Amino acid sequence: MTPPGSLLEARTLHKSYGPTPALDGADFTIHPGEVVAVMGPSGSGKSTLLHCLAGIIRPDSGTVRYGEHNLTTMNDARRSALRRSDFGFVFQFGQLVPELTCVENVALPLRLAGAKRAAAEARSLEWMERLEVAEIGAKRPGEVSGGQGQRIAVARALAGAPRVIFADEPTGALDSLNGERVMALLTEAARDTNAAVVLVTHEARVAAYSDREIVVRDGVAREMAGTV
Repeated sequence: MTPPGSLLEARTLHKSYGPTPALDGADFTIHPGEVVAVMGPSGSGKSTLLHCLAGIIRPDSGTVRYGEHNLTTMNDARRSALRRSDFGFVFQFGQLVPELTCVENVALPLRLAGAKRAAAEARSLEWMERLEVAEIGAKRPGEVSGGQGQRIAVARALAGAPRVIFADEPTGALDSLNGERVMALLTEAARDTNAAVVLVTHEARVAAYSDREIVVRDGVAREMAGTV
């Protein structure tokens, strides 16, 4: 069973790609409302850890538990449904749909979950207002700046009221000023809604927004001293 109070937990995860191990016994725990930064050099296994935690890939061995759900024994359809209902995602380059307007991009997860268009876009505009991008709702991603596009991606991740947000290098394509603003808005909104944030980054200034820092080296995750 998951320890009391924890929301998402991984134990002794192993994952290899051919002969190369990406995770070699990694452990991880996060609680509601907590922001945990996952750091490490390129190729250390930090993105693989995030993908296992989110149920995007299945580890070769070990367990991932989200509440009472064991993601490692769930089939693909159930894991996909869980990602739609309970998880939000922010990626380095936003991954917005270029053919949709910004408000339609934010509303997309809500629409996929069955919400009517008017209700989905009204909720999306609320989040866009909070993320300071409501004025670009009618524009398409190619017509806005990188910082604005990443705020749209954050609004999309938050609009469905997720319990866990997975952010993989969310400021990697931004300058320092826009990166700081995106991180401030993301962490403030997540804490206000009691959502947990798994933040993969290699930048100390981004990790500074977290409550704890985990370093992944050679496929093993270790708590950084002084961050508990």
